[in-house]
Amino acid sequence: MVFLIKMLYLIGLGLNFDGISKFGLAVAKKCKKIYLENYTVDFPYSKIQLEEVIGKKITEADRDFVEGLEIIDEAEKCDVALLVYGSPLTATTHITLLEEAKKSRIRTKVIYSASVFDAVAETGLQLYKFGKITSMPAWKKSYEPDSFMKIVQENMSMKAHSLILADIGLEFQDALKQLEKAAKKYEVKLSKIVLCQVLGTQNRKISYKTIEEFKEFSGVRKPYCIIIPSKLHFMEKEFLDML
Repeated sequence: MVFLIKMLYLIGLGLNFDGISKFGLAVAKKCKKIYLENYTVDFPYSKIQLEEVIGKKITEADRDFVEGLEIIDEAEKCDVALLVYGSPLTATTHITLLEEAKKSRIRTKVIYSASVFDAVAETGLQLYKFGKITSMPAWKKSYEPDSFMKIVQENMSMKAHSLILADIGLEFQDALKQLEKAAKKYEVKLSKIVLCQVLGTQNRKISYKTIEEFKEFSGVRKPYCIIIPSKLHFMEKEFLDML
């Protein structure tokens, strides 16, 4: 009897709808089921655009589905792909998925692509001068998690830049308010900050302004991220000033 070996693929999509690698595209086309992870980022394009590139139907997968590990059960029967915006292993849930697949003796393969961690180099800031990366969640009335500013504080103490990823659904003006309030609590002095919108797409935009100037901003495209620069090299400063 011949047994066909099935696999679970985690495929990075890059930053634009056509950012998937040639290899990733070929693998996706051969998979019987294709899921799109939709709970870690605000996509700058639609599922329909992605389906046109891949040429197959794609099913959106929320956190409950992925963490419920149904996808592993399916990978026992056929080739399954989970498409992830940017690079596929930036979220801890994806690492857990690989771990659980190995426990179930399901073969896995990760196909990488560009991520925001590559694209922020377009700001002119030197990548090796970045410290810990952190995320800013949307605050609730009774819950205001501000530990992201603790990370910024630690990075500042090492003269390292801070990359803050905005959680899905967080509007930019709300993010500014949270940034100011958290900075005040942790006594972090905010001068000019960098705003990166939809990096890696034709609509990408990078701005370098003060908090007060950003309060006049409207129509910020998602996904966006915020960088709080630390001590700048003169070449970094020259590049930022040109923005």
